[in-house]
Amino acid sequence: MAERILVGDAVGKIGETIKLSGWITVRRDHGKLIFFVLRDRSGQVQLVVTPEKAELIEAAKNIRSEFSVAVTGLVKARPTKKGAEVAAEPTDGIEIEMMGITVLGQPSIDLPIDVSQDDMGLQLETLLNYRTLALRQEKVGAIFRVYSEMLRAYDETMRAEGFLEIKTPKILGSATEGGANFFKIKYFDRDAYLAQSPQFYKQAAMSAYERVFEIGSVFRAEPSYTTRHVTEYVGLDAEMGFIDSMEDVMVMLEKTMHGIVRHLGEHCQTELTLFGASLPAAVPIPRLRLDEAFKILKEEYGKEILDGEDIDSEGERLIGEYVQKQYGSDFVFLTHYPTAVRAFYSLPSPEDPKRSESYDLVFRGVEIASGAQRIHDPALLTEAIRSRGLDPDTFKDYIDIFKYGAPPHGGWGLGSERIVQKLLGLASIKEAILYPRDVKRLTP
Repeated sequence: MAERILVGDAVGKIGETIKLSGWITVRRDHGKLIFFVLRDRSGQVQLVVTPEKAELIEAAKNIRSEFSVAVTGLVKARPTKKGAEVAAEPTDGIEIEMMGITVLGQPSIDLPIDVSQDDMGLQLETLLNYRTLALRQEKVGAIFRVYSEMLRAYDETMRAEGFLEIKTPKILGSATEGGANFFKIKYFDRDAYLAQSPQFYKQAAMSAYERVFEIGSVFRAEPSYTTRHVTEYVGLDAEMGFIDSMEDVMVMLEKTMHGIVRHLGEHCQTELTLFGASLPAAVPIPRLRLDEAFKILKEEYGKEILDGEDIDSEGERLIGEYVQKQYGSDFVFLTHYPTAVRAFYSLPSPEDPKRSESYDLVFRGVEIASGAQRIHDPALLTEAIRSRGLDPDTFKDYIDIFKYGAPPHGGWGLGSERIVQKLLGLASIKEAILYPRDVKRLTP
């Protein structure tokens, strides 16, 4: 039996008999001809069954959408004369004249959604309830091809900058940062917690390897019903040592984001076109102190946020619009958040301890990353923990990291799915997650 080749490799094999395997996207009967569209991981191609193949015609009449099949056929140039049947976009002008077909698997129920449509027009809940089937639709599939390339770009950029990939525990003996947004689980005879971030462990690894990064799951017990919150997401984290200031960290994150954008432009044009998506311009990312941003919001938009407070989602959106208009950038760093609204390990600014050496990266009006220079002095860290009403003894293992000579350092936590959501213009972050989890959803 002939060895299987991919649809994408059939181009250039005109006149050859080949074997393909994949799913039937759609079947159309046209007079005495039957047309199929076959798709595999590399693309899709038109198949045709001609009337002289009577036995094959009878077999083809029983095949419907989403049958998985193996096909043998002759590669031919696609007819281009007026009136020629067009079942789908061809693969570089070829079609396969079928000589044989074997059904490998078939639906045992009526399909609840039609994934052959260009736009299924489904409510989000329906899209998620039938997720496994919906993933086969072209635009839904394109989301995860973009997502995959984004992860690849992050990985390659980090490695090129000397970062070591690490994997940190996701089951912890205590909540990472205090607070209430954690999931408690039963761990044999005691309680444990799902990791809210890899923060403590990546700082520990930094103290050994200087530059580390992780791509891993993060769990947040936030009872949020917004279009940008879920209870489990994939974080893109990094930590780097021997910095002079948090500017070093922002420079690295800026380089990383530009690397990701450049990579997607080189590898995902087809997918971006499906969504009518444009890539951010490769321009320097502006920096705005948070208090400066508050002044802009008040003067330009009449929105007032009191000094000492955190910026809200509307404020981020408006600042995003302002920066795009003023600087032509889809990104903006907001810096020097009030110490009181940031994690206790963020370094207070030397010139004003009420402000921290921290930042958020906002992309098209949505915060996608948070970061800071960290406290690396164990005495100062102990005092910061105590000032938040927390018990330093609870954080003994963490404080001990810095008793062994840790350098000045900083890093970020970057939300991978938010990047894809804003890049493709998706209505909800859940569309960018293979099987999302939120306050109500634990299945499928």
